[in-house]
Amino acid sequence: MDEYRIVERVKDGYRTGSIKADDNFLLNDTTIISKKSYKRSYQHNPSISKQVTGYVYDYATIFVSILEFPMLIKWGFISSPYLYKKGYVITGDSSLGPAPLPNLKYIIYCIKSSTEYTGITGYEFQDRLAIELVDLDVAANNLNLTKIVSSVLGPKLLSENEINRDEFYEIEKQVSRQKLFAGHTWYGAYDIVSRYFDENESELSKEVLKISEAYERIFRPRRVVYDTKTWQPVVM
Repeated sequence: MDEYRIVERVKDGYRTGSIKADDNFLLNDTTIISKKSYKRSYQHNPSISKQVTGYVYDYATIFVSILEFPMLIKWGFISSPYLYKKGYVITGDSSLGPAPLPNLKYIIYCIKSSTEYTGITGYEFQDRLAIELVDLDVAANNLNLTKIVSSVLGPKLLSENEINRDEFYEIEKQVSRQKLFAGHTWYGAYDIVSRYFDENESELSKEVLKISEAYERIFRPRRVVYDTKTWQPVVM
């Protein structure tokens, strides 16, 4: 299935209500199941971990910045799936299940405009669902994850498949400190786009444009925004 059809499949999952809050998994047969269902299935059929091709994360927000730049929410949402794809599990982290995901290919963020409060963002932000699909290998390469993981794990890289929380935090820290977003770190870039979109600091427009260009270059996302009343694509 090509990337466009995957995005459409995820959109249909929202339309039918089959996608649950937070963590979901896309299987080879295009079925989307919740984390809870995945873990239950794994107990009876461990091979299901090899059927996972996409990690689908659901998130509701009142902030335009998150709708526009979902991959900037947290760097761990790339590094953690990457580690699971490479054959590791992270001690104490159950978001991706109990086993490696060797055939994981896509990270798919689904950002919904929250209906609970619209005072900050206004009418145009309501009834929106942004879906961004990213090829995990492409993003990991552009974020230098292979080198960072190798430097943190050292000899353990080839001898064990379990990573403790301290090791994972060190990987996250090194990823976050890189100034890949037009000379800004991950948090620095998000702070700028947040101030521009959510606090109306219009003087940051040129810097946001540069961050946007870096964001596209790093993640190369397949992105579609839908109106959740009509389920048709819209331009944001």
